[in-house]
Amino acid sequence: MNSRSTPSAETESELIAAAQQGDRRAFGELVRRHRAGVINVVYRMCGDAHVAEDAAQEAFIRAWQHLPRYRPRSPFRNWVYRIATNAAVDVLRREKETVDIDTLPLVASNGGPEAAMEGHERNERVQQAVLALPPASRAVLVLREYEALSYREIAETLDIPIGTVMSRLNYARNRLRESLAPYLEVL
Repeated sequence: MNSRSTPSAETESELIAAAQQGDRRAFGELVRRHRAGVINVVYRMCGDAHVAEDAAQEAFIRAWQHLPRYRPRSPFRNWVYRIATNAAVDVLRREKETVDIDTLPLVASNGGPEAAMEGHERNERVQQAVLALPPASRAVLVLREYEALSYREIAETLDIPIGTVMSRLNYARNRLRESLAPYLEVL
């Protein structure tokens, strides 16, 4: 009987331990498990799928480089999300390009072309409002609203106090409410 288990059966802590010893297969499995979440976080931070792919790739490279120093004080997901938010901010700083909202996909709708267009316009406004937030507030908002992390998890991920998480989240929500108010009053 083979004592080595399949990658999907290994626990995350076993994969982390193996990857910290240089096992690229184990790290590849960690990447596979967290790739979608990391891409989602960086996409919500920057609003561009190509930039999100670049930032996610950079985040996993950084994670591999810093993995020997990872200590499981917080979940691996939180640690890699922290790296991803930092990578997204760095990529955005380098890119200094405007976001091409026209490349965002249309929302699927059963209400016909008019409903699809309204959904697309609504999503476009929300995306623009989120992208207009300062990066620190945007990171907290993305982790809370799109990734459903708790305040404590966000604090651990970004290495900030819970009070700062609450403050930044409140600020972000208020800014979104203000910038989207003209569109909400129309309804």
